[in-house]
Amino acid sequence: MSMEYDYVIVGAGSAGCVLANRLSADPGVRVALVEAGGSDRKLEIRMPVGFAKLFKTPYDWDFTTAKQPEMSGRELYWPRGRVLGGSSSLNAQMWVRGHRADYDGWEVPGWSYDEVLPYFRRAEHRVGSNRGEVYGTDGPIHISELRSPNITTAAFLTACGELGMTRLDELNGPSNEGYCPTPVTQDRGRRWSACDAYLRPAMKRPNLTVITSSQVNRILIEDGRAVGVEYDGPTGGAGGTGGVGEPGGAAGTGEPGGGTVLRASREVILSAGAIGSPHLLMLSGVGDAGELRAQGVEPVHDLPEVGRNLQDHLASGVILHCPRPVTLAGADSVTNLLRFLVGRRGMLTSNVGEAVAFIRTTPDEPAPDIELIFAPGPFIDHGMTPPSGHGLTIASILLQPESRGRISLNGREVVIDPGYLAAEVDVRRQIAGLRRAKELFATAALKPFAGPPMDPYWGAETDEELARWIRERSETLYHPVGTCRMGADEESVVDPFLRVRGVAALRVADVSIMPVINRGHTHAPAVMIGEKAADLITEGQRASWAKRVS
Repeated sequence: MSMEYDYVIVGAGSAGCVLANRLSADPGVRVALVEAGGSDRKLEIRMPVGFAKLFKTPYDWDFTTAKQPEMSGRELYWPRGRVLGGSSSLNAQMWVRGHRADYDGWEVPGWSYDEVLPYFRRAEHRVGSNRGEVYGTDGPIHISELRSPNITTAAFLTACGELGMTRLDELNGPSNEGYCPTPVTQDRGRRWSACDAYLRPAMKRPNLTVITSSQVNRILIEDGRAVGVEYDGPTGGAGGTGGVGEPGGAAGTGEPGGGTVLRASREVILSAGAIGSPHLLMLSGVGDAGELRAQGVEPVHDLPEVGRNLQDHLASGVILHCPRPVTLAGADSVTNLLRFLVGRRGMLTSNVGEAVAFIRTTPDEPAPDIELIFAPGPFIDHGMTPPSGHGLTIASILLQPESRGRISLNGREVVIDPGYLAAEVDVRRQIAGLRRAKELFATAALKPFAGPPMDPYWGAETDEELARWIRERSETLYHPVGTCRMGADEESVVDPFLRVRGVAALRVADVSIMPVINRGHTHAPAVMIGEKAADLITEGQRASWAKRVS
């Protein structure tokens, strides 16, 4: 026998935490949230600068891409959060909505900039400023300025002014063209994840069950309708009483696969991210029918776009020695640890990417095409390689790549092929971004802190050398999106209400639904999507009820 809920949500990442909170706010419904990872009670999660120490640990899915032909044949490491809060528990805490043109450019009814803005503002609580004209003021996501910015970060901001860029009072207005300290999701010097903001307060409710260390294997689809999920994980316990636990009472083993079954009387909602959501759809028989059969999966609904349209932000950095011992290379000291533990101040409160500049590389660009991120330390190999000394990094981020990749199956395993740099224009834009980074290091403001190239950066100068550096050393900025594309067209995976086409009572609500990646970072839109999805679901239920009783 199976346990039944009204809603079953898969994935306790940014959007899943929002949905668990908003849907369980109605005491008349029962909500189950299933997460493959476990608790977020760990110092390195609380400590902002500690996120790199979580990579390649049990808190990380530790994905690897397929070999990338245009990236020197490399397989790239893709960390993703496998923990309550998802990647919001592992990220660099940057709250960057993007540009007005991003959402208007989707051309999806209900999803223009003016229509999604209220959902950003609903989520936001701007700490320590009177800027309600830009941000929301009483939402659960705490957004603040860094408590202890590095001295070199001020020099970077001055350098941007030297090059004639526009100083922004706030980064999250309709246009983000210009430079600014990075707004971060922190609360008094500690990380403030989606779990902190949304899930932990909701876990006190008796109608929300949070099931951890339990990986969903498939969606149960009967007669064209999603009716539940099957997962592997612990069984028994006192579920349905709030808090973190296993499903209670009569949870049982199901139908094919032998896992534990949770049934959903109203809807199943996938919030497993740009990798997990399409992967789970395909494992459940929703995808390109021919490709599914070739991998031993019996098709339930032919939906060829599942897994396609993969986009990501690619990062290339200029790394220089710093002649002064003031950078984050000295953060791991007993003094800094005590400053953090006692007062939540000091270098350990840094998010690493302390300031940003959004630029257009040519006047023909309609909006910024490159983001420059300043790190007051040498950020090498995702921060996992200990620095050989003090250094600084300015990274160039390709904001709207024209290259597209996909998620597919190899048997039951997921294959990630981002298709990086397949479009030559992506390389040209990155070269322009790196040139601007080098110009910033040459300014009067940064020159005292900028020494010679720091390994592995070898000082590429010509376009050919910069292109080689981009192909040999670029890495993900951790922003995959687009693999369950939303659209008004019949070929899209989900419609503007986030309903999976061809399967009733099944939605996707995470960044996989984004038609085109935003000119920003993806935590903020993930939360916005969760907020809007909650409204779409509850409004749909009210309309359905009104129709039944009329």
